[in-house]
Amino acid sequence: MKRSEFIRNTTLGAIGTVFIPEFLRGMDLVGLNGNSSFKKLVVIQLSGGNDGLNTIVPIENDIYYNLRPKIGISKRDTIKVNDTLGFNPVLEKFNTLYQDGLVSIINSVGYPNPNRSHFRSMDIWHTAVDSNKHSKTGWLGRFMDAYCGNSHSMLEIDNQLSLSLHGQIRNGLAIQNSDTLYKSLRAPYFRQVIETAQSADLNEDNQGYLYKTLIQTNQSAKYLAETHNVKNNRVDFPKSRLGRKLGKVSQFIQSGFNTQVYYVSHNGFDSHVNQRNLQDRLLKDYSDSIYAFVESLKKAGELENTLILTFSEFGRRVKENGSSGTDHGKANTLFLIGNNLKTPGIYNEAPDLLQLDDGDVSYKIDFRNVYHDIITEWFEKDARKIISKRFDSLGIV
Repeated sequence: MKRSEFIRNTTLGAIGTVFIPEFLRGMDLVGLNGNSSFKKLVVIQLSGGNDGLNTIVPIENDIYYNLRPKIGISKRDTIKVNDTLGFNPVLEKFNTLYQDGLVSIINSVGYPNPNRSHFRSMDIWHTAVDSNKHSKTGWLGRFMDAYCGNSHSMLEIDNQLSLSLHGQIRNGLAIQNSDTLYKSLRAPYFRQVIETAQSADLNEDNQGYLYKTLIQTNQSAKYLAETHNVKNNRVDFPKSRLGRKLGKVSQFIQSGFNTQVYYVSHNGFDSHVNQRNLQDRLLKDYSDSIYAFVESLKKAGELENTLILTFSEFGRRVKENGSSGTDHGKANTLFLIGNNLKTPGIYNEAPDLLQLDDGDVSYKIDFRNVYHDIITEWFEKDARKIISKRFDSLGIV
């Protein structure tokens, strides 16, 4: 069995916790290049389906208020964006970034033949394939296969790895602390395996691949642990899970890791019941955390080379349900944050609530077009190796 088949058909390629499967996601060593001026992408996933219409509110749209008598946000309560749109009132600090020209809001983002299942729709966003197709590799994993020589070119701040960072040749690393993985691999059993494996054993059979992967993971973990010099973020991050994750990303960036992509999830947006309390709490956490993150990058001189993408697997239905919530929808709003946006502000018109797709916001922009532009115009790479569908530039980065 070839090693690519072996990793796919065993738990070695599966999502796991900090035991053997977790270790085996790191596969290659990277060397520090001495500066952090290269382009970086930070992906923030709003898991569960964030409601875009209660994030950026169509304050002059009667259809919105008629279909949401309980959960609609009144015009006077919003933070004014322009004559027709207002931010959810909890997005005060996010609005500061917007007013500073650091945010681009792309409306009605989705894909053809949308799926309302959390798992399936997230898979589609992760793999960037057509909704009637399946893939075992993610768009960032394929980017890694094509253009990165190291597993810790992409780090997810978690104890499990998203499909987005799974490649055919290598996977990214899921890590919460830069020294945890290396310390775990110093346990007597793993140390003996790593230190006694001889080069003659490192062949393509299963055992040889296991040895090789453990050794390479150990090397990668050692690099991360030894390279990470903890930096003071110079700003106070929220004490929330998201705040801690983004604080860690900021420290990693300042440490000089040769990492191109950082991936973070913000969970809990499945707002079927009592949406206002749930979503407002999560959005305030996002707003405060992303503001602290951007400020820390500014102070460290790293914002110029960092692009932040925020997405959710789908939006919510336009009409509220009987539990003061909303059910799974289709197209949604996407954010890009950075200092080099070609179109800061509102990129395109707000969702057309007169032209709904079975009660949902219709998609106007394919999310893969955003990925395409990030690959070709931010990273300056050929997107044909990553995304099969061809797109013209949106002019966003």
